Amino acid sequence: MTTAFLPELPHLMVEDQVRAALLEDLGRAGDITSNATIGPDRQATAQMNSREAGVISGLPLAQAAFRLINPAISFEALVGDGERVAPGTMVARISGPARGLLSAERVALNFLMHLSGIATHTARFADAIAHTSAKVTCTRKTIPGLRAVEKYAVRCGGGSSHRYGLDDAILIKDNHIVVAGGITEALKAAKAFAGHLTKVEIEVDTLEQFEAVLKEGADVCLLDNMRPDTLRQAVAMNRSSGGRITLEASGNVNLDTVKAIAETGVDYISTSKITMAAPTLDIGLDMAIG
Repeated sequence: MTTAFLPELPHLMVEDQVRAALLEDLGRAGDITSNATIGPDRQATAQMNSREAGVISGLPLAQAAFRLINPAISFEALVGDGERVAPGTMVARISGPARGLLSAERVALNFLMHLSGIATHTARFADAIAHTSAKVTCTRKTIPGLRAVEKYAVRCGGGSSHRYGLDDAILIKDNHIVVAGGITEALKAAKAFAGHLTKVEIEVDTLEQFEAVLKEGADVCLLDNMRPDTLRQAVAMNRSSGGRITLEASGNVNLDTVKAIAETGVDYISTSKITMAAPTLDIGLDMAIG
């Protein structure tokens, strides 16, 4: 089996995300609590510990938070992004000027807890369909400004990414079909417009619509809100036509339904649940005087 490497978050992207979060938190006067109560020469050590089982994601952002606050802070990651941890696992060890540790703590934990929560929730879906060839994939339903890192977290959890934005693939939705004048008209126009590296996907919600897609051709077809028995029929129709179209199921996807959907033979299952409904992973930071 081919190894699926985790992506790396570019340093510039990480720094921009973290810098914006730190500036939001520091406000106009900086961390007045730490400045008021902690001497400038006081050193401290800290441990980031996972308080529950999960999948870690976001360590580069947590590290950047401490580094941007004070480059003298040392951050040692003890696990890697994408790694599963048990309750009580020490995730990272941090040491350096105490004021900086306290000022960066919340931003570092916010990123790490949020992204680890997405990775953990994605892993639940991926585990539920691991016995099939289907893959769970995220959507564009992400928190504004955090799409790249949230999609990174999905990859850490064993999921795959849908398009990143409106510009990297053509996805013809139901409203596009209405305005364009029909499935055939929309597909013809899209294929005439697309470059040779741009994939064309179209959404349908009936087998009659899917039949029209099979006749005209598309790279991917999104089968929206279809019951498992209907999905199986679509898979069979596609197979009898040569299996040329990649099939993606969407709609009413949750941990109770994803297994049955995957077992129909579709290639991908897209859901916003892994990004928009993921609870944070409980990670704490405990400090001691260094």
